[in-house]
Amino acid sequence: MTTLRHYRLSGRKALAVLLDPDKIEQNALSDLVVSTTRFPVDFFLVGGSLVTDYVHKEVIATIRRHSQTPIILFPGNPTHIEPSADAILFLSLISGRNPEFLIGQHVIAAPLLKKSGLEILPTGYMLVDSGTQTTVSYISGTMPLPHDKPGVAACTAMAGEMLGLKLIYLDAGSGARWAVSPIMIAAVRAAVDLPIIVGGGINSGEKAYEALKAGADMIVVGNGIEQNPDLLPQLSAAVREFNQSVVQA
Repeated sequence: MTTLRHYRLSGRKALAVLLDPDKIEQNALSDLVVSTTRFPVDFFLVGGSLVTDYVHKEVIATIRRHSQTPIILFPGNPTHIEPSADAILFLSLISGRNPEFLIGQHVIAAPLLKKSGLEILPTGYMLVDSGTQTTVSYISGTMPLPHDKPGVAACTAMAGEMLGLKLIYLDAGSGARWAVSPIMIAAVRAAVDLPIIVGGGINSGEKAYEALKAGADMIVVGNGIEQNPDLLPQLSAAVREFNQSVVQA
């Protein structure tokens, strides 16, 4: 996203909340979106690896009623395209070797996206081992990158940049036992000049700050917010504190 590129160039960091339509009720969604007026976020991501109830349009409409924050689709397959969003992460699973998720699904989605009016964000999506098998690794039939191999992650991201992708997304996945390590984030940051998104397992303000300090441009939090109501205030404060330190420097 042009905005994310601006974040990268300015040194400012961003916070995104990932909303899985299968995992959040409308009342809880409304309350969460309203709470972001007190604890600001920069983006909402909508989607998931396996969505059984296709209510993307309804979820987006609810967000629109309460917030003007940009909405980005996080699709699991081409049926998750919803033109009422602002943009879509066009995910190429470059950490895996399944051609369906490298290019196959994209061929099916391309004509639909061409007509959608959505901003297309070509994204190198990299799954990182989090100590447990995630839905996306199971659905995609791919192995995640080893948690303790930052060099492999760096070279994978480098290849993605050379292929023309515009964003890199390091994801430990929903329900991660541990987050992407600061060492791996730093290795990827040193290897590419693209905006880096990091998600999965960021369940405290401290972990958020560590990811930002290591080089993440945007952190993503999902169901951790529902499990811990104090998490959104912590993460919003961590991003605000980091951005204030950049301005003061």
